[in-house]
Amino acid sequence: MDTETGKSGTNDMVSEAAVRVADFAASEHFRRLFREGMDLVEETASYLDGPGREDAKRLGRAGALAYAAESMTLTTQLMQSASWLLTQRAVNEGEMTPFEAAGEKYRLGGKSHPRDGMWPADDDPCPPRLGDLVARSQSLHERLKRLDDNLFREAPGGAPGENPLAGQWSALESAFAGRG
Repeated sequence: MDTETGKSGTNDMVSEAAVRVADFAASEHFRRLFREGMDLVEETASYLDGPGREDAKRLGRAGALAYAAESMTLTTQLMQSASWLLTQRAVNEGEMTPFEAAGEKYRLGGKSHPRDGMWPADDDPCPPRLGDLVARSQSLHERLKRLDDNLFREAPGGAPGENPLAGQWSALESAFAGRG
């Protein structure tokens, strides 16, 4: 950190994020979240490849189109979540450094996609199991997004790279300069 400007460099921000990533990736909370995410991916794949096909066949044209769009959105969102979880696991297993995982390309981007308006107004309601999987996927994605934002957050109370305690630190250094 530059004590005259009170700003820490990008490397300091990456270092702080890397420590948070390493700690999180090694936690029991992460292990439970990872299992939940991978189980949801597996459950969704099984549904879409099995009973979901039958559910789609029972729908009319508008419902079948909505089902196809919904399943594509669901699959994309789950793959983003799984990719993020696998990155954190790679950190925990030493296959990737926390510094690498802190890179922008490994961040969880995008937003969860609300289902409002996805289904037509006629008599083709969303199959209940698909609706449940979509809701759970959205919940998982939102939780992971909050974790991602927290793990890779910028310095609180300031611009990126700005240390909010720099002013106090400089005052202390000035007050005690020459002593010791």
